[in-house]
Amino acid sequence: MAERLSARQAIALVSEDFRELAPPARESESDGPLGWEGYDASRARAAERTGEQESVVCGTARIEGTQAVLIAFEFGFLGGSLGRRTGDRLEAAYAHAREHRLPVVPLVATGGSRMQEGMLALTQLQRVARQSALTRAAGLPQIAVVRDPTTGGGWATLGAGADVILALPGAQVAFAGSRVRPADADPAAYRAEAQMAAGSVDAVVRPEELRATLGLWLRLLSRPSTAAVAPPRGLPTTGPATGSGSPTGSATGLPTTGLPITGLPATGLPATGWDAVRRARSPERPRAERYLDSCFTRRVALRGDRCGGTDDGMLCGFGEHDGRTVAYAAQTGTATRPAGYRTATRLIRLADRLGIPVLTLVDTPGAANDAEAERQGVGAAIAELFGAVAAARTPITTLVIGEGGSGGALALAAPGNTWATPDSYFSVIAPELAAAILKRPPDQAPTTAEQLRIRPQDLVELGVVRGVVPVVGDPDAT
Repeated sequence: MAERLSARQAIALVSEDFRELAPPARESESDGPLGWEGYDASRARAAERTGEQESVVCGTARIEGTQAVLIAFEFGFLGGSLGRRTGDRLEAAYAHAREHRLPVVPLVATGGSRMQEGMLALTQLQRVARQSALTRAAGLPQIAVVRDPTTGGGWATLGAGADVILALPGAQVAFAGSRVRPADADPAAYRAEAQMAAGSVDAVVRPEELRATLGLWLRLLSRPSTAAVAPPRGLPTTGPATGSGSPTGSATGLPTTGLPITGLPATGLPATGWDAVRRARSPERPRAERYLDSCFTRRVALRGDRCGGTDDGMLCGFGEHDGRTVAYAAQTGTATRPAGYRTATRLIRLADRLGIPVLTLVDTPGAANDAEAERQGVGAAIAELFGAVAAARTPITTLVIGEGGSGGALALAAPGNTWATPDSYFSVIAPELAAAILKRPPDQAPTTAEQLRIRPQDLVELGVVRGVVPVVGDPDAT
């Protein structure tokens, strides 16, 4: 079990200048709205034991230089449960955040709604959801830190409803509390680490690292910008642009051509369509991680689709680039899975709401096409990403750094602001599959690639991309 911190201890982890907001006044009936016998006495004992008058403490604090509204739950006060007075405090805290244009940081530790207040306690979740929605509409970030335990309605509103979710190691994080789970349930499934693996938590952060991590997130998400990011320059290969593999087999799911990836020039534009394909698939060609490392001085990762899935083939997050915040979504060269598309959609919608420009890096042979991908709704996930890109008001810049395989790649591309590196191609369909559809033998894939006009320079001529970016260190680059 994780260490259970008090509300004040949790606040001290992230800030030293906390200023509590005056709680709203409320006249209460004897033993609460239900006349629950002993409720007043229980509240009095909780106050004496914890030194708090309610299950939540609200105020403002500066976290690593960024002013924010803090909402800290006191689990020792009736299990950190939500009642009407809790709802009053939460509503006032969110209103203060909107009035003063401050991000909101809930430090959550709660067992859920307060039984002694019945349905009036449960409906506080609607109040919280309303305040969170208003704050979201105001363009203010919400970053939750889930402590031990975070269960019930508190997890389903202040926790899971936040833009970014950080968790303390070993914390219970689940909708079902420990006393209402099936007797044979695996306890590990209800921990922060399991929620991260399922795409419901962005990071598990050790207590001693929480302040710096939270401070970086707040700094990055609180700096809107209206200017588009310029496309990065291309990166050189790590060595000779050759490889022992072929553009076939399980890595891409494409039919075999028997043509290896060898003898490719390290610089300049590809001479033929098939050269472009081989160059994009070369294991020596720089991938997304190298581009992100070269673009950002510091970055944080947004993980998971909030629907139970993750995809390591789609890297999403926010970083510092030339002194301002830029969001990124980058494919890593693998077939993108439904969770990857949904995570990118989540990233673009958040960046759009916060007014942060986006950089996308396209590099995939295409969308995953196995049976499990279909069961997980790959078509709907791609459709959502197309819609998010089309509807975004924040500027999006795209660089194709490798393979651009059909709609699974195009979904991540910015209309009218897509660029390409010399190591890339973009195609309506992979040349091998195009040859198969046309009932050509596999060795006709190179000829088909030439007919498809998929080289970077072809794409510029066709108006599909704006230009081919120069490569760092290339003496011939302009």
